[in-house]
Amino acid sequence: MIKKYIDIINVMPLRGPNIWTYRPVLEFWVDIGDLEDSPSNTIPGFYERLTAWLPGLAQHRCGVGEPGGFLLRLREGTWPGHILEHVMIELQNLAGTQTGFGKARETSQRGVYKVVVRSRLEPVSRAALYIARDLVMAAIEDQPYDLAAKIEELKDMVDSLNLGPSTACIVTAATERHIPSIRLNEGNLVQLGYGARQRRIWTAETDQTGAIAESISSDKDLTKSLLKSCGIPIPEGRIVDSPDDAWDAAEDIGGPIVIKPSDGNHGRGVSTNLTSRDQIDAAFQLANNHGSEVLVERFIPGNEHRLLVVGGRLVAAARGETAYVVGNGTSSITELVDQQINTDPRRGTTEEFPLNLVNPSNDSAIRLDLVRQGYTPDSIPAEGKEILIQRNGNVALDVTELVHPTTVAIASLAARIVGLDIAGVDLVAEDISRPLDEQRGAIVEVNAGPGLLMHLKPAGGPARPVGRAIVDHLFAADESGRIPVVGISGSRGKTMVARLVARLLHLHGAYVGLACSDGLFLNQRPLEHGDCATWKSAHRVLLNRMVDAGVFESGNRAILSEGLAYDRCQVGVITNIYTDDLLPEYFIDDVEQIAKVVRTQIDIVLPDGVAVLNASDARVAEMASLCDGEVIFFASTPDALVLAEHASEKGRAVYVRGGTVVLATGSEEIALSEVSAIRLAANSNKSHQIENVLAAIAAAWALGLPTDLIRAGIETLDDGFGPVNVK
Repeated sequence: MIKKYIDIINVMPLRGPNIWTYRPVLEFWVDIGDLEDSPSNTIPGFYERLTAWLPGLAQHRCGVGEPGGFLLRLREGTWPGHILEHVMIELQNLAGTQTGFGKARETSQRGVYKVVVRSRLEPVSRAALYIARDLVMAAIEDQPYDLAAKIEELKDMVDSLNLGPSTACIVTAATERHIPSIRLNEGNLVQLGYGARQRRIWTAETDQTGAIAESISSDKDLTKSLLKSCGIPIPEGRIVDSPDDAWDAAEDIGGPIVIKPSDGNHGRGVSTNLTSRDQIDAAFQLANNHGSEVLVERFIPGNEHRLLVVGGRLVAAARGETAYVVGNGTSSITELVDQQINTDPRRGTTEEFPLNLVNPSNDSAIRLDLVRQGYTPDSIPAEGKEILIQRNGNVALDVTELVHPTTVAIASLAARIVGLDIAGVDLVAEDISRPLDEQRGAIVEVNAGPGLLMHLKPAGGPARPVGRAIVDHLFAADESGRIPVVGISGSRGKTMVARLVARLLHLHGAYVGLACSDGLFLNQRPLEHGDCATWKSAHRVLLNRMVDAGVFESGNRAILSEGLAYDRCQVGVITNIYTDDLLPEYFIDDVEQIAKVVRTQIDIVLPDGVAVLNASDARVAEMASLCDGEVIFFASTPDALVLAEHASEKGRAVYVRGGTVVLATGSEEIALSEVSAIRLAANSNKSHQIENVLAAIAAAWALGLPTDLIRAGIETLDDGFGPVNVK
């Protein structure tokens, strides 16, 4: 009897560049057993069942490069590993985390496949993998499967794990500028850049957003006092401690008033246009329930506006809408709200919606406004009767181009007075295109960490590139947030090269983070001993705000099982490729496969970076064509064939001629040092030791270190350099 099964025998999250792609992926190995003899076209009804569950598979291009390609493969016959790849991609797309990359490859073991799929949210990808396996098996065995419930589970995971829209738009803008990003927690704390050149964001707050400024902005009375002292128009008012005190303040102000919590946000507990004692008493209780103190101030007629100021510059402005319903003589106000307001596609319960759903029964401010009009949420207004539901909280119409220049200047000044680098300045005005002093307009709040969604998805008008504005505020036009990163791969000599490069950078004055097989070092101080040529150790270096340069040994096993910790590098070094350096436990069974693993280091060299390659190793030398940047060859003699062609193109090389280490640019040579003066090479009886030194010299040269420093560094390093693993 044939047993049909799909066993998942290994799952590896590759969190950085890897042998498959530049992006994080989930690699998993599956054993399909006897299904190796049962491709999809031999299983009755399989095609129909699977495509009925997942009609979106029709859009998958697969090998033919156009929609329908995968379905063609299904009809012609393909195997479960390949099918899992596409089902997993489709499940993630349905869950709301878009992906399109995937591959499936046979291994040397019958029935065992390596499958890899792009992974934006690792827990979601893991869950999608097991759902995909169960779904495919259900289609094979003609069993029922509640796919809708599983997709809802995935959607819930995506909602809980995704970056919020404000943070996501900033990260996207950073990516467009080729600035790397690292998520620091399960929330919205993100690092942009590496090491000492990094910046941090948390939604629309940055590491330049001061705690004092944030505290000032949360105290509305203090904010008003500071703004008033600098001539910013504000509504007069004061803190009150009781309904009686609120009434006294209202009488002093005269005219309609606003009552709100002094430290509230998002419009909670705010009541406007109040005139009677009963209204003020009720509004005081509402505000008191939403904040520590209650503020009474003059009501400013007009529309609410939110002006987004970044680095002292206005980058977006939005105007609010007042929400009304119109009676039909049969529906209650709550029902009318659901019919006329909550059907707006801009409204929802998650952060991706610019406007919230409205619930009159649960919103004290709405109920208060209804009472003032003589209604309750259950009232049935007459046909054609217009009922005010919400005065504020609906800021979503873009008016950036309409803001009067004097108002732009006032908003910018308000942000500076509070001390915020990114501020949401709330003001009320009847016409934003006119000066505030012509219409008794005023600034009512200055907020830290303002929401960006209203500017990204406005109800009317163009979306504004607010994420890009924040990234441009954090990084000058010529900054990438990157520190020099040197990655070293190959079969032998990686550790020694890494230690040498790190030492030369240290002599140059850099605070260097080094992760290699000998340990983890910060500024030459050992932090951990043992094998630290891992993703985790390199990641720790990139997080460290002291680090000016990172040097990382990247072994084949680490690349295969973890991927690289950095997205790109300034210098990528390949020492050599040995024919005996195989990894059968990863199904890497020949030297050509090893070369594909090692080339990962060269694939990620920056366009203005350098690949340092062993000219004497043909497989390494061939990688020159894969590099986006410059290539520097190294060799123990000048006789390698590739050097002559490289020299004819004015390329750089480091080699030994007549016992002297030479730095060559085309046919021009500069004598750097006698080999006999280089203790690490002269005192060694290992023939490859000099190649390791040459590789380190080439890397230092690629980094722009002065030749005098390189000479002094390599000539003075000896056993005092510390234990060096030459592997």
